[in-house]
Amino acid sequence: MESSGTDNLNNNSQARCIHASRLPEYRTPFGARPVSSYTELFFDCYKDAAAVTLCYTYGLYSFSYHEEPMYRVAGSSRYHVNLMMPHEPSILFYWFRFKIAGDSPDLPEWLAWKSPEDSNDPAPELTLYYGAAADTANGEGTIYHEPPRVGADEDKYPYAFQITVYNRDFKTPDYMKGANIYQIFPDRFARDTGFSVEAMKNANPRPERVYHEDWNEDVDIYGKPETGYLACDFYGGSLRGIREKLPYLKELGINILYMNPIFEARSSHRYDTANYLNVDPMLGGVAAFNELSREAEAAGIKIILDGVFSHTGADSIYFDKFGRYGSEGAYEAYRDGTESRYRSWYNFYRGEDGAINYDSWWGFPDLPNVNENDLSYRNFVFGDNGVVDTWTSRGADGFRLDVSDELPDSFIRQMRATLKTKTNGEGMLVGEVWEDASNKCSYGSYRDFMLGNTHDSVMGYTFRHILLDYLCGYISAQVADSRFEGFRERYPDEAYYCMMNLVSSHDVPRIMTMLGKPAETDDREIQRGIEVDAGDYDRCAALSRMAYAFQNAYIGASCLYYGDEVLMQGYKDPFNRRTYPWNRLTAKQQENLAFFKRIAGLRKVHTCLRTGFYKTLLTDEGAFAFERYLSEGRDYFGHQGTGARKIVFVANRSEEPLYVSVSDSFAGMTVKKIEEGKHPPLSDTIVFGGVENNSLSIGLKPYSVAFVIF
Repeated sequence: MESSGTDNLNNNSQARCIHASRLPEYRTPFGARPVSSYTELFFDCYKDAAAVTLCYTYGLYSFSYHEEPMYRVAGSSRYHVNLMMPHEPSILFYWFRFKIAGDSPDLPEWLAWKSPEDSNDPAPELTLYYGAAADTANGEGTIYHEPPRVGADEDKYPYAFQITVYNRDFKTPDYMKGANIYQIFPDRFARDTGFSVEAMKNANPRPERVYHEDWNEDVDIYGKPETGYLACDFYGGSLRGIREKLPYLKELGINILYMNPIFEARSSHRYDTANYLNVDPMLGGVAAFNELSREAEAAGIKIILDGVFSHTGADSIYFDKFGRYGSEGAYEAYRDGTESRYRSWYNFYRGEDGAINYDSWWGFPDLPNVNENDLSYRNFVFGDNGVVDTWTSRGADGFRLDVSDELPDSFIRQMRATLKTKTNGEGMLVGEVWEDASNKCSYGSYRDFMLGNTHDSVMGYTFRHILLDYLCGYISAQVADSRFEGFRERYPDEAYYCMMNLVSSHDVPRIMTMLGKPAETDDREIQRGIEVDAGDYDRCAALSRMAYAFQNAYIGASCLYYGDEVLMQGYKDPFNRRTYPWNRLTAKQQENLAFFKRIAGLRKVHTCLRTGFYKTLLTDEGAFAFERYLSEGRDYFGHQGTGARKIVFVANRSEEPLYVSVSDSFAGMTVKKIEEGKHPPLSDTIVFGGVENNSLSIGLKPYSVAFVIF
């Protein structure tokens, strides 16, 4: 069906009890709000209802609950209140309460009180609550017999409506809004032309390391017999290898390069930092980063580094459990009763048997936890010549924070403030948050993640989840749209346009693999052999292209994990971290690469695809259409745009052809399915330009997309 606010309003008004948080008839302005602004709320209630009340609570680490009588709009059953938002960034939850006789004729049968047999008791007065509901088209709620639960440690059902109240000065870098990002796992992307196996082995030797002389060899899952698997196998990908591939990134329309950790470390994933101030010698050292930074800047490509600050490596200059660094590490200091400048960073204790124990990340002894509130640690990260100062002076443009929800809010606030100071406000801070960052709870509290104080934005794991569910057919386009709109409603615009929307990454299976719907398994021997069936390859490839096209048409920064553009496959870690197949691409992979380059080019040329306004036009099972547009030549943020004034994106996830009419009239853009009559021919075209008379009928093959340019 077509997505129409007015139609849904009229249909639901017959129930005479409705609040739809995404329709201006019920809440205006739309979405998250700056502090001390106003939001008008309207609630249609049963005509026999009494004591209609707005209930709300707001705060962050603690909440303040309040009630406000609502005022009836003359001659109607509509109630209204103009609510001032809190003066401080916070999360505001609200719902409605009213009273009504249990036998009121207004009540639907499922709500009405039923008198017990042989009883003449009068109907009781009911106290009912109207709160949010899941997966509704325009944020319509539903009636509950009890008030919503919103406590940080509570099961959040019944649901409350939410308004995210953010810092009025919240501003994110413009280069991140609608960016094309390329994520690289550095060891596996490209060797440089000067590579030698001996140099790789001698760069930073460790006895537990495994070296792959053959770039095309599969990843190791065993390790050495004396150690077992430690994620210490290396292929020799380097920063100079990345630098040599910058022209390739430019062809893909990339303007931001995000690299998994490059700091010195023992493992190939490098989330076990050994030295925050040094580039791993196997990647080429600081000199290689300086070269990459200079050439990337000349190519118009920003660099975001992966920052791991919740833990270090046990094999590090700071902890030095294995005595490899020749300095007084914290472990040695605790063991020997001596002093170390790093001692206060960690929490040690003795077991009953006298053995040395320490807090570690998720119980992994190779990853000792850091006390992020320790001021000497903060000085090391945020002070002069510290981590942030060092890397921004070397040319880094921002950080992706590993496991943000395991860092204190105050640490992230200081990180963002320091980064902004060092970069004249242009540094980008992205958080690894897998859930809804606007109401994320951890460690017994809501988190300060979307209020304009900590992150600029977060990684789009929620985007991935919704899009994959839609592409796999687990949810309809209607449900997918409702979920996307829910996030757009809860995230500040400055953050939502910077969302690092992804479909694959180093810590989730690749999209090509997931579209094949593999069975869940933790057995690495089985995982190694998981790949799309040959008979299903073309369908999964087409859906992969749909995913990338959707990323580039939708709001946010589109993050491409290296190799997805050539349909690389891989289940969980480490199989999602295989080497890029340079010089071994099949014809189908080359065809896919050409498609990705073309789609990325559209976003580069047309402002409306990066920072334009958004409106859903059609959701009908597998059919999903929306428009991105400029208003009087300007984008959502008021900047002058270039390229098309409007682009309509149409996706057909169905295994059947889709025929639609796309029209732009005085009333606005519409997309309608052509159910009967003469169907337009099915087309292999994905970009339709030069639309005549502002109207076009097109036929989409199964698992295909179209960009209609006006």
